[in-house]
This record gives sequence, C-alpha cells and structure tokens, in this order.
Amino acid sequence: MATSTKRQRPGRTIAVFAAVIALMYVLMGVAHTWSPKLGLDLRGGTTITLTARNSTGNGSVASSSLDLARQILQQRVDSLGVGESSVTTQGGNQIIVSVPNVQKDQLVSMVGQTAKLAFRDVYDVQQVTPPSTSPASSASPTPSSGASASTLPTAPGLPPAAPSARPTAPSTKKQTIDQLLQWTPSTQDQSDFAQWTCGDTFPDVSDQPLFACDKTQTAKYLLGPIIVPGTEVSSASAGIPQGAVAPAVQLSFTSAGQSAFTAATKVLASKSSPQNQFAIVLDGTVISAPQVSYQINGGAQIDGNFTQAQANDLANILKYGALPLAFDLSSVENISATLGGEQLRAGIIAGLIGLLLVVGYSFFYYRGLGAVVVGSLAVAAIIAYSSIVLLGQAINFALNLPGIAGVIVAIGITADSFIVYFERIRDEIREGRTLRTSIETGWEKARKTIVVADSVSLLSAGVLFVLAIGSVKGFAFTLGLTTLIDLAIVFFFTKPVMTLLGHTDFFGGGHKWSGLEPEHMGVSAESLLGRRVRRTTTKGA
Repeated sequence: MATSTKRQRPGRTIAVFAAVIALMYVLMGVAHTWSPKLGLDLRGGTTITLTARNSTGNGSVASSSLDLARQILQQRVDSLGVGESSVTTQGGNQIIVSVPNVQKDQLVSMVGQTAKLAFRDVYDVQQVTPPSTSPASSASPTPSSGASASTLPTAPGLPPAAPSARPTAPSTKKQTIDQLLQWTPSTQDQSDFAQWTCGDTFPDVSDQPLFACDKTQTAKYLLGPIIVPGTEVSSASAGIPQGAVAPAVQLSFTSAGQSAFTAATKVLASKSSPQNQFAIVLDGTVISAPQVSYQINGGAQIDGNFTQAQANDLANILKYGALPLAFDLSSVENISATLGGEQLRAGIIAGLIGLLLVVGYSFFYYRGLGAVVVGSLAVAAIIAYSSIVLLGQAINFALNLPGIAGVIVAIGITADSFIVYFERIRDEIREGRTLRTSIETGWEKARKTIVVADSVSLLSAGVLFVLAIGSVKGFAFTLGLTTLIDLAIVFFFTKPVMTLLGHTDFFGGGHKWSGLEPEHMGVSAESLLGRRVRRTTTKGA
C-alpha cells in the first residue's frame, strides 16, 4: 500500500524538491551573495616564505618547534576567515603560507607578530613630542602595523639596552606579587628614563623596569616588572563593550593569572595617579594604560581606539600565542589569477566537451529519454552552484581548480546513475513486465546499485579529503558534495519524472522516438504496453 501511494504522488515529490532548491536561492539573496568564493589559483592572493632560526641565529631548528610554529600560523591564518589557506613546512627550516584574497601587508603582519604581552604597573608618565618620520624610519609597532620588508618581529631576540647597560635576561630569583608591586625605580632608572626617547630601544625583561611609549609615541612610560605575563591569558575576543562606541579586546586569565591580576588591582586602586595605572604592553608598546579605581575580580580589557579589524587582529594574535622560533621573511609573492583563469577556461571547455558527449550519447541511444538526462544534469548544476555559494558563506569554502575538476567528474557519476536505472527498466521489460511496472520494479533494483556506487565515491572522497593536503582537498570536497547531489537528484527528480512520463502517450505509448519503443528494446508491443494494447485492439475490432 505504501508503494502504491508513493507512485501516485510523483508530482508532490518534485514540487517539494523544487521548493527546497528555491529556498537555497532565497538564502543566497538574503546573504546578498550570488557567486562562489574563489581559491588562490583563481582569484589570486599572497604566498610568503618564512625561514626559521633559533634564538641565537646559529645551529639547526628543531622539527618540533617548526611544527608548533606551523600550527600557530595555521590558526592565525584560519582566523582571517578565508577558505583554502595553506600553511606547510619545507626543507626543515621554512614555512610556506598561502592565503587567497588577502593583501600582503595584512598577511605579513598577522603571521609575523610575536605577541609578547605583559601587564605592568605604571610608575611615571611623561608627554613627549612624537619623533619625526621619514621614509627610512618605521612607525612604532601597533596591533595592525605591517612587518619590515626583510625581517619579521622575533620572539627570542632582544635589542641592546639604552642608554645604559641593563640585564637582558630575568633573574633566577622569583619574586612574589607583593614584592613586585612594592618595586620603585632607582636613581639610575629615573635618570635614564629622563634621557630616553621613543626612538630608542630598551630590553624587555620580565623582572626589570621597562621604558615604553604608547602607539602614537606621544607619551612615554616608566613601568615596573611584569605583574601578569601574557602566557596567563586564556582567551581573547574582540567586540564593542556595552556603552562603548569603539571596539576593544576582552581578555580572560588562567587561575594563576586571575589571582595575580586581582591582587595587583587591589593594590593599585589605593594609589594616586599615575601610579594607579595598569599598563598593557604588547611587543614593547603600551597599548592601553587604564586607571584602576577598584579591585577587579574578572578579566581585563584592552582599549586603544581600534577599528574592528585591528581589534580582531590583536585578539587573534593574543589568542593563538607567540611563535616559538624567530623567522626571517624570505619572500613575498602576490599571485595573479591570470594563469588560473586560463586553466579555468581550459577546464570549462573540457567539461563542456564531456557534457556534450554525454548528452549526445544519451539522445542517440536513449532518444527521448535523453531529455530526462539533460533535465537531471541541469537541476544538478543548479543545486551544485547554490551549494558551493552557500558553503562559501557558511564554512569559507573556496572553489579552486581541483574543485572544479571534482565537479566535472560528477557529470560521469550522474550519467552512470541514469544508465543503471534505464537499463534496469529495459531488463524488466524484457522479462515480460509492462512499462509502468518496469519503471517501479526497475527502480527498486537500480537504486541499490546506485546507492552502493555513490557510497564508494563518497568513501573515496572522504579518505582523500582526510589524507590530502593543500588544494587537493578542494577536489575531494566537491567530489563528495556532487555525489550527494547525484543521490538527491536520482531519488527526488529522476525517479518521479520517469513515473510521470510513464503515464504520457509519448513515452508510455511507446512512441518510436521515446526511447521506450518496443522495436528499440527487442520486445513486442503487447509485452510493453500490456492490457492497454490489447484493449485498443479489441475496441478496434
């Protein structure tokens, strides 16, 4: 009874399927996106090569440190929200970063930031005149600044002290939070601070004072030892705080970091300005120095008149940590999409040739049933296009040349499903069943073969996606996606359409161009049309 009910409602199945397709395009309209995201080889992007060195600049680089750096860079690059990014190691001391749709300066800044974060108490602040800039001089480091054209900021190396010699490594003697908060500068510290300017360098040592400027270089700070190191930050996120108008970065601490931060704010709240300020220092630059008026038991907030993009960049850098190695920027290459465009045209031409051959063969061998093949392929193309566009928005999937190859291969997979179904119908008719019965019984037998064949393709695509690296994943992804689409097409479009066509005079009546004519399949008209033919003959007599 259930089978009979389904046979009587193929139109409903097609209508629901059409509604789902329409909904996909409605979602594209809501997202205001009508074209897929393109990969590095189609749209262009940036590839940079980083050469690693250890803290001394000599000796070999440990493979474990290089792999850790690669993981951190991959996380940073993924946070940019683009698809098809690739971060790979090469030659034992190099990391290759390739990202589509990202400008060179933004990518260099993202992967090069060392993100050495620290929280220090403020002892003195002085307003200064910002140093004059020239083409030979570089701006002070900020969360959104680009790195040098030849060398990236490095985590291990530290500049020489100025104006007097100072320790460049922390003392082995650990101090408590109370001892750190009781620190006061020596006479030499204050004398050096008075002479120090924002253009000078200064060693950033955890248990020593630090001279630093804000990012505009209009104020210089005399800071005490590190109270809370950046390694105690457990998470960072960017957003606009309630009641604020500019984005900020919200920080959460580990248990030890939160304890130290709470103890520090309790002491600072009892002091007068400027010694009640808490400086947030990133790579030797004071990003923010808020005053503390009460004990803070929660996380911290970095305010710096950021744009949303700058706040996001800073949060991602802090969240994903500092690089375990120092890196030199060996090369930066802006990739043009011209070559990819030429390959794309060649691929499309090859795909069209293959499609025309499939369609031509379908009409030659299956005659009128070729229209079913064309219709199914057209619906598959419509669904595949909308799926790729929506997945680009949902999971940042970027279509590349191997991905297009996966789509072209799907033409053969879909055509194979038609052949299996059509031949099963012919087999059923040759066994003596009527056309309409053969459409149903042939489907029951063909769908098992279709599901098994597509399952093998899905398994292959899944294994390839897991094991492959780089752009080959795009081929595996689109192959799996189009295989799923093929299953949907065969179940919810091709089969219902065949049921409907079986009730028409052209196909159900065995017209000589329908592809279901008795002579074409080597059976008699009585066997093909059953009672209908016999009734027509009796009536004519």
